[in-house]
Amino acid sequence: MKRAIFPGSFDPFTLGHFDVISRGLDLFDELIIAIGVNSNKKYMFSLEERKKFIEDSFKDHKKVKVVTYTGLTVDFCIQNNVKFILRGLRNPADFEFEKAIAHTNRDLAPIETVFLLTAASTSYISSSIVREVIKFNGDYTKLVPKSVRIKKDK
Repeated sequence: MKRAIFPGSFDPFTLGHFDVISRGLDLFDELIIAIGVNSNKKYMFSLEERKKFIEDSFKDHKKVKVVTYTGLTVDFCIQNNVKFILRGLRNPADFEFEKAIAHTNRDLAPIETVFLLTAASTSYISSSIVREVIKFNGDYTKLVPKSVRIKKDK
């Protein structure tokens, strides 16, 4: 069985994430969406909210599992017998950053990274842009799946 992990903080989960995961389902038998926990980072959405956004987005997909983890992604892969990391690329800067991480991960463990280009229709979306739109009361709903709805106090 080919299993992959799609790691990220997903603060919040965007249509770009949704696109890459949806296309990744055609490549893998199981896709684990792993929400990394970084105690030094200040998130807009709680871990529980982020997990629920993703679970609700893929509630009808039996090949998707949503988990949280701490520590190195490669350690999570080893502990869970996962051989592939799935990553989305929006632009050349993403490629350079992700390439360095992929080389490091492969030095640390026998893990391959698979890159998918984001769809042209979502390539401009990033979680940081969505957070700014939310912060200034813009229409963020065009940038995220329907499962991502916020309370007005964010």
